[in-house]
Amino acid sequence: MIREVAMKSQVILSGIGAMLLAGSACAQTAASTQLAQGDAQFVQMAGASGAAEVALGKLGSTQGKSGDVQSFGRQMVTDHTAANEKLTAIAAKKGASVGSPSAADSKAIERLGQMKSADFDQAFAAKMVADHQKAVALFEKESTQGKDSDLKAFATQTLPTLKHHLEMAKKLPGKGMAENAAP
Repeated sequence: MIREVAMKSQVILSGIGAMLLAGSACAQTAASTQLAQGDAQFVQMAGASGAAEVALGKLGSTQGKSGDVQSFGRQMVTDHTAANEKLTAIAAKKGASVGSPSAADSKAIERLGQMKSADFDQAFAAKMVADHQKAVALFEKESTQGKDSDLKAFATQTLPTLKHHLEMAKKLPGKGMAENAAP
């Protein structure tokens, strides 16, 4: 009987020890996956921007009057979908989630969705230039000041594509209007 009590006590103590170790491991995992405020903000903003670019790209590919706008729209869908998938995977490992398009971007998507022909092309070009100017600045900041090495590497790897998109957007029909767009 004493032996049974000792064995039960040992089992209980082993269970408590395992729970304490598991709790400690979970606390360490949670601590290691918490992002600095700037990195968390980057994930939200980059995710929101990327989602908006995919939606806008779809509009450009279907509603653009010029072949250049349609082609650029398809490029936005392809490139930003790939970048969004990478960012989402990194964020998931860190216990974070990416943002969805901002209210302003949602309104712009809706407004552009109602436009046709050359008016659409001009407004789309202006939006693409402004959005990519903001995205380049956001990704440059993360690539130089980010604290999380995975996010910093992602920003550094994605930056050349965003810069290329900006240059392409500046060459779209309606570029005079686009170049004068506020960043």
